[in-house]
Amino acid sequence: MPSPLGDKIRELRKKKKLSLDQLAELTESSKSYIWELENKDDPKPSAEKAARIAATLDVTTEFLLNDSVVSPGEEVIDQAFFRKYQNMPEGTKKQIRKILEGWEDE
Repeated sequence: MPSPLGDKIRELRKKKKLSLDQLAELTESSKSYIWELENKDDPKPSAEKAARIAATLDVTTEFLLNDSVVSPGEEVIDQAFFRKYQNMPEGTKKQIRKILEGWEDE
């Protein structure tokens, strides 16, 4: 029986239209490892793997590992975006800031 973690990974992966192979490649994992996380009773991913999977699925590690929260709320999505933003090249950050400034002018 899949765990809450496995259910979350599967649901988010499917929402992003990623195959097991694609998620495995993006997270530097094997297809069988992702399958085990999605389908085994009590998966125990390492902190590094959980963080990579969360980042790829645009959620936080805390959300993935929290059994009591079923779907990511706005706060989780915002935190995941901010973490992604922090790792972007400076040129990309400047472009995003310009877009936001344009919206403020309206």
